[in-house]
Amino acid sequence: MRKYILICSLTLQLSTTLAQIMSDGKTAVNISNVLDTLLEGYDKRLRPGFGGEAVVVNADLSLRSMGPISELDMIYTLDCYFRQRWMDRRLAMNVSLENLTLGIKILERIWHPDTVFYNGQKSYLHAITSHNRFLRIGANGTVLFSQRLTIQATCRMHLENFPMDIQHCPLMFGSFAYSIEDVEYNWRYGQSKSIELAPDLRLSQFDLVGFPLTNYTRLVKGDLHSVLCVTFKLSRHAGYFLINLYLPCCLLVVLSWVSFWINREATADRIALGSLTVLTMTILGIENKSQLPKVSYITALDVYVALCFVFAIATTIEFAVVHYFTKYGTGEPLMLSSDEDSSEDEISEENTSLDSLTLQNGKFKVQDYPWPPNAVNVKVGVLAKLCHCLTRTKTKGVVPKAYKGKVSVFSNSVSQVDRASRVLFPLTFTISNVVYCIAYYLWAFSE
Repeated sequence: MRKYILICSLTLQLSTTLAQIMSDGKTAVNISNVLDTLLEGYDKRLRPGFGGEAVVVNADLSLRSMGPISELDMIYTLDCYFRQRWMDRRLAMNVSLENLTLGIKILERIWHPDTVFYNGQKSYLHAITSHNRFLRIGANGTVLFSQRLTIQATCRMHLENFPMDIQHCPLMFGSFAYSIEDVEYNWRYGQSKSIELAPDLRLSQFDLVGFPLTNYTRLVKGDLHSVLCVTFKLSRHAGYFLINLYLPCCLLVVLSWVSFWINREATADRIALGSLTVLTMTILGIENKSQLPKVSYITALDVYVALCFVFAIATTIEFAVVHYFTKYGTGEPLMLSSDEDSSEDEISEENTSLDSLTLQNGKFKVQDYPWPPNAVNVKVGVLAKLCHCLTRTKTKGVVPKAYKGKVSVFSNSVSQVDRASRVLFPLTFTISNVVYCIAYYLWAFSE
């Protein structure tokens, strides 16, 4: 009994499978026959509804990747799935299937939109391992055409705020030959969901902060054409420029301030430091400009490099001012120190005429005399008096206790200009940086 039941069940399953195979075979034959009869008398040269209302083409994009973006050539590249959907009632079929996916060869036998990218340059279709596109026809004549494209498009960039800028790069497409009376383009899912972004989409130089969609008409070859446009809003990453340009320029300016703590008599050292900072700043500015288009206006980075260059130059000019106003004979008093505990040679009273020296607060001060000296005052000139004192102290007597002491020139004295510059330069540079950042960031985000 069990064997009989098992044999009956196997027989039933086998008959069901054979019936399904025969049914699938008949369905395939029926669809093939439908397609053969469907294209009989079909003229692909005529658009759907020729002579009537315009064909509505609904489009959408699935963005897979984006980049590189070149400021030098003002172009950007993106990889996407570009899909178009339209109605062709001549392809309506009496089949049980809702949608029928067909080989791409049938595209050569039916009408399809001649869509072009108006601002495209070197776009191409992916063909590995085969052409990346497919065609799907619905039972009511709806046609869905999808293809994977790499599009290189132009983007007119405004670099006034570079590198704190936000660029707006459009992608415009529409029909090449058909005017708005024949073909009209619309976004498939409206203004919100017609652009799909891949979950792993990342850009090395920018952040994609928005992609507003528009639909408008444009004059092409004397006719009005329907045009779809998506504008990619790209916010630049400033980290690279902060590390490689802003920070080095700032450190060079700080390095130039070291000269305020160097003795004003060390002329070679201070001039060498100032020249080093100025030349390095120049090299940084030239290297930066070589990576950007030769624009006729000033960018934000140019402003900052120029600001740092001005501070570096000002440091050198400050030393020139200090050096000019502290030379002997220009009116600045020469200070001599008094050291009663010194064991050095003492000044001779006979060989030192003290009528030209006055004691103030324990220090000798050389009075100001006319310069250049004449026959009357040459005996009391500053340099002559010092040389006479320093060369004759060993051979003669001792000066009175009131004037006993060591005579030395304050050769490493600090200029009042240097003292003021130690505070004024850092304070001014800090305020300039704050104003610069606030001004350009507000300008960039107001766009």
